[in-house]
Amino acid sequence: MRNNKSILTLKTSMLSDNIGELLVDAILSGKLTPGARLNESELSRQLSVSRAPIREALNQLEEQGLVVHKPRRGMFVVSLTDVDIQKINQLRLILESEALLLCRRNLTPQIERRLQNQLEKMDRAGSISALEAVRMDLAFHRLIWSAAGNEFLDKTLVSLTAPLFAFALIKKSHQHEMKMILDSHHPLLAFVKGKIPEKDAKNVMYAHFTLRWGKSGLEKS
Repeated sequence: MRNNKSILTLKTSMLSDNIGELLVDAILSGKLTPGARLNESELSRQLSVSRAPIREALNQLEEQGLVVHKPRRGMFVVSLTDVDIQKINQLRLILESEALLLCRRNLTPQIERRLQNQLEKMDRAGSISALEAVRMDLAFHRLIWSAAGNEFLDKTLVSLTAPLFAFALIKKSHQHEMKMILDSHHPLLAFVKGKIPEKDAKNVMYAHFTLRWGKSGLEKS
């Protein structure tokens, strides 16, 4: 009986993963537009599966920031207004500046090597998809957050930025813009390595954010 249950759980998990991939493709291709409601019953009917794997897939997408849950209304494809982006980035400026400082103070040869390796991977990126570029972008930031040594700061930044990175992915910047954004991480590593004064932490992060979002996406405090 245990084996049968394990197999059933595995199959359900695999099914929800496949459904999640289908939904991600639909979102990134524009078939499901920002703000679109994701109805479990309708998706269940369209995909000829029960609602359980649909619900699991939607929960996975919510964790990734591609889907948001609105109480008493349901699940929706992430959609951010200019004001939403500005508010998130205002908090990011404060929290990521602190993470940058803590990473610098906690820097070890191992942490520096991981950051350097990720940056070199980004430098080598040629013709890549928006999804790959955003994943590399986020991976670099998460290395800094993790190295800060404050699990609460790390968790807050992951939760705060999930919809922002997801929305950036949906917007699909042009290829040259994505490459420019990846290149913009060099000053972050330079700061962490002590090549830029500590007092300039917020200025470094501000310059980094405005490259993607512009000054309208972040009012400097």
